Amino acid sequence: MTRPIKVLQFICPTGFYGAERWVLALAKHLDPQKVDCELAVTMEPSQKKLELVSEYNKLGLASHIVPMQNKFDLSAVSKLAALIKANNIDIIHTHGYKSDIIGVLAARKAGIKSVVTPHGFENAKDIKLRVFIWLGCQAMKYGTKVVPLSQQLLSDVLRMGVNKNKTLYIQNGVDLSEVEATIAPVRPQDGEKRIGFVGQMISRKNIVDILDVFESLHQKHPNTRLLLLGDGDSRQELESYSQNLKSKNNIEFLGFRDDRLALLKSFDLFVMTSTLEGIPRCLMEATAASIPVAAYNIAGIDQLISHQETGLLATLGDKETLLTYWEELLFDTEHATKLAAAAKDYVYQHYSANRMAAEYTELFSELVGLD
Repeated sequence: MTRPIKVLQFICPTGFYGAERWVLALAKHLDPQKVDCELAVTMEPSQKKLELVSEYNKLGLASHIVPMQNKFDLSAVSKLAALIKANNIDIIHTHGYKSDIIGVLAARKAGIKSVVTPHGFENAKDIKLRVFIWLGCQAMKYGTKVVPLSQQLLSDVLRMGVNKNKTLYIQNGVDLSEVEATIAPVRPQDGEKRIGFVGQMISRKNIVDILDVFESLHQKHPNTRLLLLGDGDSRQELESYSQNLKSKNNIEFLGFRDDRLALLKSFDLFVMTSTLEGIPRCLMEATAASIPVAAYNIAGIDQLISHQETGLLATLGDKETLLTYWEELLFDTEHATKLAAAAKDYVYQHYSANRMAAEYTELFSELVGLD
């Protein structure tokens, strides 16, 4: 092939979170002489302007809108297939349950290859969402290649029945230049300790445990504040839950913020209590910003944080131990700084976006050579 490979990144955005930022980072680091990387997103009537599209266009790359009348508008398959043909797309690269279903079907209809990248699986309680997730997992089986972000996700897709020969592991990478370029805000000299979380407010993030641990912390250390950045289906329920806590006046739900990275750099401690993860981008950004980390020890997080080496990890659900780790990192500054520095070094050494983009370029080249 004498021209660059035309790859269409396809995602059904829920905001501007890890998966959306990952798509942007990959596109930014692909060599345009080898890969012409375009973007397609779905747009429903109630959706607001998509920040992913704005940021993608700033890279000088083409983007496309696939209109949907509702969340389950299957006419999107034909629309996407027509877009693929009109723009001479060679490969579609999908991200997320809905995009996997629509994207894989559209690829088959248009007669092109498809790459599916799972970013994480939701242990949802809602039966409709569970069915939707199941359909997305079934769609993966019909993709040309399934490329998970972590070893745990690779194990998950094999357990779901994806043919091992269809899988390829490319270790996650992230563009950390944005973190480096962000200036930390000036903090008031009031001695307040700021604990923070950044991410989607969905069930698998288990944010209620963060609220519970903070409630215990605040009773012992009143000069503390919890900042929660992000949005999602669980936000209203979490805000209602927080109103019954004694620490409610020191808990802030900040929603999605354009100054997310500046706020991140104002944290004294970054916390996670997820029950299920891929490799969290927000956690990579926290380590890049030299913020100490305390979290539950689950697959995905353990690829970034090693206990007592690059952070502190408690057993899933052990809120009492996690509380002691919060206290240790908040009030033993020397130890916290040492762990944070080690975590930053580890992420920069092992999770380069340039390395990830080079491996995807090799995959795309192999796929177009299969014809």
